[in-house]
Formats: sequence, structure tokens, C-alpha cells
Amino acid sequence: MSKSDNILKGVGNYYSEKIKQHGNTSLGVDWNSKESQYTRFEQLCKVVDPSAPFSLLDYGCGTGELVNYLSQSFTGFNYTGYDVSQEMINTGLAAHEANPNVAFTTKTPAAPTNYLIASGIFNVKLDLANNEDWLAYILETLRTMNTLSTKGFSFNALTKYSDKEYMKDYLYYADPLFLFDYCKQNFSRNIALLHDYNLYEFTVLVKK
Repeated sequence: MSKSDNILKGVGNYYSEKIKQHGNTSLGVDWNSKESQYTRFEQLCKVVDPSAPFSLLDYGCGTGELVNYLSQSFTGFNYTGYDVSQEMINTGLAAHEANPNVAFTTKTPAAPTNYLIASGIFNVKLDLANNEDWLAYILETLRTMNTLSTKGFSFNALTKYSDKEYMKDYLYYADPLFLFDYCKQNFSRNIALLHDYNLYEFTVLVKK
């Protein structure tokens, strides 16, 4: 098993336990509140051009709460949720089974969509890797995300500028300037770094 496979298995187990404990709630996908979850969605969705219908891959979708946010804010979209946790996918399927424009899968889609959004997938490191290997995993995942989107992608991460007394050993705190530079050098000239929305994290938008 590769390092990335081992990380994905460990992360999947972690989130499966969360949904079993808390059900289809913000805590069930390891966020403190629905309000903060929707604040993240607002930042991530700034990569989307709302003037035309679009397809979107929610990479690490959890229970698919992003569908509800998109339905409030956009029209004319097709949504695919991907997650390594089968329990998350099962919950998402049950919650959105009546929506014909929504699909869920535990397999990485082969065909790209217009946009890809990834919320929270780089945060929970546990003891699955050291910081060097975790960063390598992040960069590998970003390269995958780039190939799976035709118009752009966005992601967030906990920031290394977090207050030291609140930082936790099992979480990963990324360098926003490094990831901005990496995306600028490798994916597009049109990159935005959002670090102004009052959470201990940042969002990167990659527009193609």
C-alpha cells in the first residue's frame, strides 16, 4: 500500500466514525457548526462563474451539504460528490436521492467536471504521516484536482498563522504563501488567496 493509500484509508476511517457518532450534522463531518461550514462554502464557491450552467465535483464531499448551499446560491448545476468514506456516501445518497442532478461515488471520477471544490480534506493528519509526507500528499492531491477540473478548482486548509495555544497535534497547519506560489507556478496565472474571513484557515481559488 502506498503512502497516499494509507493516508486515505486512515482518513476514511476517521470520518466514518464521525458520521456514526453524530449523524448528518456539521459535527458528523467534523465541523464545529453549520454557520462555519457555510462560510467555507461561500469562499470556495467564488471560483464558480454563475453566469452559465456548470458541473461540479465535491472532492471529499462528506454528506453532500454543499448541494444545499449550491441550491440556495446557483441555478443549473450538476453535482458529483466523491468521498473515501462509504458511510458518508450512504448518508449523502439518502439525503439527496430525490435530486436527479446529484450523484455520489467512492471512486475518483475519470472524466473532469467544470469545477472542483475540496473543503477540509487536508486538515486531519492524525499520525498517518509526518509533516513532510503530508505536504507531499497535499501536492499530489492538488495535481489530481487540477486534472479533474476544466474551469477551476478551490480548496481550503488550516493556516500556520493560527494562534499557537489553539493548534492541535493531530491537525496539519499549512503555509498559505507556499501553496499560493505552488498553484501559481503549476496550474494557472489566475490564483486568489483568501485569508480574510475570520476562521483559522485560508482558501485558494485556481481559475483557468
